[in-house]
Amino acid sequence: MGMKFFQITVVLLVLLSNLVVASPTWAKTAPSLTNSPEYFEVGQKVIWLYKARGDSADIQRIPAEVVKLGSKEVQIKVYKNKNEFVNRWVNPNKLENLHKSKQK
Repeated sequence: MGMKFFQITVVLLVLLSNLVVASPTWAKTAPSLTNSPEYFEVGQKVIWLYKARGDSADIQRIPAEVVKLGSKEVQIKVYKNKNEFVNRWVNPNKLENLHKSKQK
C-alpha cells in the first residue's frame, strides 16, 4: 500500500511539473486573424500586387475582390472590362487590404 501511494504521488508530481513548465506556451495565443494583414474574407476588396515577370521590379497594383479562401492561397476576382472578370489563385502575401493601402 505504501509503495503504491508513493508511485501515485511521483506520477502526480511529474504531471504537475509538466503543467507548470508547459503553461507559458499555453499563454501564447494565436495571432488575431482580424488584425493580421494576411487575413482576408470573401467579398473583401483588396489590392493585388502583381508582377508581370518574376525578375521584374515593376509592381502593378490591381484592384480585386476575394472570392474564395484556400489553405495556402486566396482566389480573387479581377475585373477586366465593364462586366468581364477573371478569377486567379494568388499568394496572400501578394494581397493588400484595400483600406490599409488607402492609408498610405
